[in-house]
Amino acid sequence: MDSDLRPQRGRLRGFSINRLIPNVLTLASLCSGLTGVRFALQGEMRLAVIAIIVAAIFDALDGRVARRLGVTSRFGAELDSLSDFFCFGVAPALVLYLASLRDAGSLGWVVVLMFPICSALRLARFNTALVSDTPPPAWTGSFFTGVPAPAGALLALMPLMVSFEIEAAWPRHPLVVGIVLVVVGGLMVSRIPTFSFKKGRVPRHLALPALLGAALVMTVIASSPWIGFSLVGLGYVCLIPFSWNAYRRQAMQERQAAETAGVVPLRAVDSGPLAHD
Repeated sequence: MDSDLRPQRGRLRGFSINRLIPNVLTLASLCSGLTGVRFALQGEMRLAVIAIIVAAIFDALDGRVARRLGVTSRFGAELDSLSDFFCFGVAPALVLYLASLRDAGSLGWVVVLMFPICSALRLARFNTALVSDTPPPAWTGSFFTGVPAPAGALLALMPLMVSFEIEAAWPRHPLVVGIVLVVVGGLMVSRIPTFSFKKGRVPRHLALPALLGAALVMTVIASSPWIGFSLVGLGYVCLIPFSWNAYRRQAMQERQAAETAGVVPLRAVDSGPLAHD
């Protein structure tokens, strides 16, 4: 009897719930991005932007939860990339097209097409880096290659968010929206190093000021959410020169250490960081 039951018990075994949680969060992000498109089609642009922001929150959680639980997988990485492409490439472009760029005719549609294409190229570059035979140095994990997709979506939606707060027409002008979309798309596919805050550390003496700064940001977002998110995006752009300098300094130190040890530096040091969104 016992021997007959053992195979049945074995067949009842499946995936641990912990292994499913990160993928559930990724699917929640995808559903939120899809809902954002639905709101845009209904003319509810504020709700559409909120849905994309919620998708970014879920996207920020899924990878961190997977790493904390020790359940990272190739499947999860691929699912995350597909979700990022839609939520932060296709969805923001469609929202901006329906809100502004359709008034620009065919040229506006060309600009809209460019943004998800840049997102796809960025994600494809990361996926090919995963199978590289020469992994980059560990310190490159503190940087992204170009602007990550969620941050790119936030930056692209900034004109629309400003128009919600000041009730003015110029932020939604096709020329303004088109220029922002082109610039952000270019930053996404660029080789510019940008900070990845996944592995960042705050010195002990700066912990309290950092908490106070975070509280101030949350206060601004709670009182004037559209201006608050726009200021967050502007602050992120202002950090790009600092991230470039920090990356170059790290790369130079790596190269000097390799030359001192008589070792040829890895090509990954010169080709740029390889961290994912």
